[in-house]
Amino acid sequence: MKKGINIWSFKGDSSIADCITLAKEAGFDGIELSLNATGELSLNCGDKEVSEIKARLEDATLEIAGLATGLYWDYPMTSGNKEIQSKAIDVCKKQLELAAALDVDTILVIPGAVGVDFIPNAEVTDYERAYERALESIAELVPYAKSAGVSIGLENVWNKFLLTPLEMRSFIDEINSPYVGSYFDVGNALQNGYPEHWIRILGHRIKKVHFKDYRRQAGGLHGFVDLLAGDVDYPVVMESLRAIGYDNYVTAEMIPPYNHYSEQIIYNTSGAMDAILGRK
Repeated sequence: MKKGINIWSFKGDSSIADCITLAKEAGFDGIELSLNATGELSLNCGDKEVSEIKARLEDATLEIAGLATGLYWDYPMTSGNKEIQSKAIDVCKKQLELAAALDVDTILVIPGAVGVDFIPNAEVTDYERAYERALESIAELVPYAKSAGVSIGLENVWNKFLLTPLEMRSFIDEINSPYVGSYFDVGNALQNGYPEHWIRILGHRIKKVHFKDYRRQAGGLHGFVDLLAGDVDYPVVMESLRAIGYDNYVTAEMIPPYNHYSEQIIYNTSGAMDAILGRK
C-alpha cells in the first residue's frame, strides 16, 4: 500500500506547491488534492492549471493520491431542491474531468445527507427520499465515470446516511457498476461501528481508504485525534485490508491541523503511518 496525505491536513492558507513540497519532505508517496469553489484547483480551472499542478508533482517526484472535494456539503445530491441536486451532479462531473486529467483513478464523493449536525441550518431530508435521490444521481454519473476512466468512491461520513456497511454495500451493488465503490474512512466508522467490519463486508468494493483516528469517549468532532492516539485498532485494520487484497493508497486526513507549528502534524502523521504500514 502507498502512503498519502490529504491537502486538508495542511495549514489553510498553504499553496498547493507548498503542500507538495512538505508532503515530499515528510516522506509521503502521494498527496490527495481538493476541488474547491475558488482557488488554484477550482470549478473554473482548465488545462493550464492542471498542467501546472502536474509539473509541480513531477518536479517533486510525488504522486497524486486522489481528488476530494468539500463542495458536496453545500450541494448535496439528496437535496429536495432540484437546482442544488443538479449542481452536485455538475460538481461531480468536473471532479471526474479533473481526475482524468490528473491521472487519478478514484474521486471522493459524499452521496448526500439526511442531516448534518455540524452545519448550522443544514437541510434535513427524509431518509427514503435521500436514498432515492442519491441512487438516481450516482446512476446518472456512471456513464461520465466510465468515459473518464475514473471511479466514484462513496465516503462513509457523518451525514446520517448509509450508516452501516450492509447498507453501503447494498447501495453500491444496486448501482452495479465497476466505476462505483467505497471510499472507506477508517476514523469515521468509529462513531457507531468498527472499521474492520466495514472492510470485511465491503471487500473488493473499496476503491480508496482514508486514515484517521478517533477517541470515542471525547465524542463529536472533538474525538478526532492523531493517528495511534485513538480507538482505531490499526493492526486489525491492516490485517483486514490485506485480507481483501487492498493495495491502493491509504491517505491520512488530519482535520483540523495543529494551531501552532502546523507543519509538525504532517511529519507526525508520516511517522505514525510508517509504523502502521510496517515500514519501520
